[in-house]
Amino acid sequence: MLPPLPPAAGTTAAPSAAATLRSEIGEPAIPDLGHGPRAPFLLPPLPFALNALAPAISARTLEFHYHQHHTGYLAALNRLLSGHALAGEALIPIIRDSHGGALPGALFNNAAQVWNHSFYWRCLTPGGGQAPGGRLGAAIARDFGGLPALRDGLIANASGQFGSGWVWLCAESGRLTLRRTGNADTPVRHPGVTPLLTIDVWEHAYYLDYQNRRVEHVTVLIDTLLNWPFASAIYEAHLEQSGGAERRTALPIAPPLLGVPAANTRSAIFSRLARRH
Repeated sequence: MLPPLPPAAGTTAAPSAAATLRSEIGEPAIPDLGHGPRAPFLLPPLPFALNALAPAISARTLEFHYHQHHTGYLAALNRLLSGHALAGEALIPIIRDSHGGALPGALFNNAAQVWNHSFYWRCLTPGGGQAPGGRLGAAIARDFGGLPALRDGLIANASGQFGSGWVWLCAESGRLTLRRTGNADTPVRHPGVTPLLTIDVWEHAYYLDYQNRRVEHVTVLIDTLLNWPFASAIYEAHLEQSGGAERRTALPIAPPLLGVPAANTRSAIFSRLARRH
């Protein structure tokens, strides 16, 4: 079981719906993020204070990102679900049932963005970025060759994502993969694909602090904020969900979406940014 979402200072935690959500979707590795079991969905509190991620992410950026963008997606989602046939479903089934092919509509976009953002906040922590150990650390070594190569793959995918979107570290049948998704799309809509960590590369996630320097923002975030204990807890649940079997042999790195290699030799710009931070 994954740990419950802690309330940030000065906030009240949303009611837990862990058992309901896990029972309905049948995937114990998908964490309960505190949205509640059905509409109207709740806004989970941030797991840290607004200034806790500075200087990597400023309080001003978090204020806009959480209180304007995330809150706006939630309000739109609840309006769209009023009287809708999916109103009695949990959030993830709504995401999966509303995708609608190549051009998902407003219901999918807002539902997915609510979940993506709630998950993203859990992926960040003050003083993060420490290398994971345990079975997740071993899987990173097995599937990517080590944390530096995974770091390069995350940066390459963030740099290669044209326009808005997300970069994801996922587990699929115990194996780690990198994905990137455009706009609101999310790997959680695919049963059996378990997101472990995500990085938001929409401009509103970094523009007030970094302007157009997306790579710099992502590099600092990876090195100082990624919440590897959270990812490790999800990975352990994923292994249990998939029967506890880990691949013991070396596996090739699965290509991310849109054809960008998952890991490359570190480029000069990545090395320069790493030295600066």
